[in-house]
Amino acid sequence: MALKITVIGTGYLGATHAAAMAELGFEVLGLDVVPEKIEMLGRGQVPMFEPGLEELLRKHVAGIEGSTGRLRFTMDWAEVAEFGDVHFVCVNTPQKHGEYACDMSYVDSAVESLAKHLRGPNLVVGKSTVPVGSADRLAARILELAPGGGEVELAWNPEFLREGFAVDDTLHPDRIVVGVRSERAEELLREVYASPIADGSPFVVTDFPTAELVKTSANSFLATKISFINAMAEVCEAAGGDVAKLAEAIGHDDRIGKKFLRAGIGFGGGCLPKDIRAFMARAGELGADQALTFLREIDSINMRQRGQMVELARQALGGGPFLGKRVAVLGATFKPDSDDVRDSPALNVAGQIHLQGGQVTVYDPKGMGNARRLFPTLGYADSATEAVRGADVVLHLTEWREFRELDAKALGEVAAARVILDGRNALDPELWRKAGWSYRAMGRPTA
Repeated sequence: MALKITVIGTGYLGATHAAAMAELGFEVLGLDVVPEKIEMLGRGQVPMFEPGLEELLRKHVAGIEGSTGRLRFTMDWAEVAEFGDVHFVCVNTPQKHGEYACDMSYVDSAVESLAKHLRGPNLVVGKSTVPVGSADRLAARILELAPGGGEVELAWNPEFLREGFAVDDTLHPDRIVVGVRSERAEELLREVYASPIADGSPFVVTDFPTAELVKTSANSFLATKISFINAMAEVCEAAGGDVAKLAEAIGHDDRIGKKFLRAGIGFGGGCLPKDIRAFMARAGELGADQALTFLREIDSINMRQRGQMVELARQALGGGPFLGKRVAVLGATFKPDSDDVRDSPALNVAGQIHLQGGQVTVYDPKGMGNARRLFPTLGYADSATEAVRGADVVLHLTEWREFRELDAKALGEVAAARVILDGRNALDPELWRKAGWSYRAMGRPTA
């Protein structure tokens, strides 16, 4: 008999996972505790921008004309327990207010609410990013609460989604990691992921702690690489070097590689910053805090980049106060192909300049609504041209393709001054300089 899948939590991770499981041929039931979210998903709409996700939902959500009908949504825990064989827990683990540690209350609540209804045999699969040791604790809690007792098992299967590529990353993952305690749990997850495994995705079987550590260690490594090249940009700035050429040269070394070596205003979003902080906090609880002290400096370098971009803008305006100066900011999201503005370096820089008296106007292809909600006092424009109109300096802070393809000459005709600061080292300096712009980027020669 074909496996039935449930997905607990239908935010960014859960909605993507549910749609992808339906695409892989499974009957899927998604659960959330927010009625508005359930209603929206039931219409085949998503509350966030993610390329390809809404189309995938509409292909499978029951009740939509022409859909397979394999995907439904509910708020009923008993219905989920009755329906599913494999239950994926995809709820959020935000950073605790005033602490580095992550807030496990949503995961704990979801697991407990589900476990009370599980009569077995069932497999509960954690996908949320959690502190190492959480799976052991949750497995014991399930055993305590589930009417099915030992027939209800836990496994851990971390997610590795990149915003902007989440659908493809779920259907064609670069690796599938499962932390299991039994052959049965492994076999069930091999069945769930049979299609990507057949297509060549590596399937890594491990214990609970290792599975939990894979996600946080991967994110820590990426954060380290980003902060490393940003530190090199600071040195290049002081020494008169070119960080773009430096990155190109070291990137040819196979041991280092070219990815994540573009210097700029640093990383943000809902994952990397909170994950490395939670990792440090957990290491401290385990008595291994010395092992991760370097992450504190990684975080510090990252946050410093934002202040340095503000100072670069001040220098570009003559070194005085921002009061009365018009500043155009291209980009609001923390990365392109997303509408996510959580801990966005672009908005942080815009906000700092605004607080110092600058007249800031922001434009972003997809993040305007979320940016307005988060920073209602900033100015917003409906296009890059309108944002730049009358600007004394232009800051390029999110590397959208639209910005790389801008007509620099035409843009120069509406700006008060042709000064552009590339906070992502993603624009072509030669092209902008030929169009009469003064181009600056951290760690790059001025001419």
